[in-house]
Amino acid sequence: MTALVNIVVIIAVLALVVRRQMRAQRLDTERRFWLLPLILGVLALRDPQLIDHDHAALSAVLLGASLVAVLAMGSVWGWTVRLWRAADGSVWAKGTKATVAAWVGMIAIRLGLYGIGSAMHVHQAGSALMLGIAVMLLVRSLVVNWRARTAELPRQAAVIG
Repeated sequence: MTALVNIVVIIAVLALVVRRQMRAQRLDTERRFWLLPLILGVLALRDPQLIDHDHAALSAVLLGASLVAVLAMGSVWGWTVRLWRAADGSVWAKGTKATVAAWVGMIAIRLGLYGIGSAMHVHQAGSALMLGIAVMLLVRSLVVNWRARTAELPRQAAVIG
């Protein structure tokens, strides 16, 4: 895919995810939460410029560091989501101020890694960011779904909008 298409896909996914995370929504633990991350991951991995072939080792190290960072941040993000059980037994989720802080932290880490790569003249494709987002979304969803299935959630009479 072209860089412009990558950027459009990344912005659209981020806008959708952030908007959905900051409002109360019923959590369906049986939903195919892995589908969007899978699609993004496949799109990213198909890009032959994912690794800068002129600086292959350094590029791979930066990509690996980025993926480790998004694994951690996806987990942190998943733990910042507030979960509760409604009167009808359904599980609801809503992002918190800590969720916003997790996003800001992830953006700062990603910008730092991008800055390191740029200083070392390593070309970093948008597909690396897309792969990172895919991993982060998958980890976040796994954490939230695990929490929803295993935690004793507080009951709330009404759903907060």
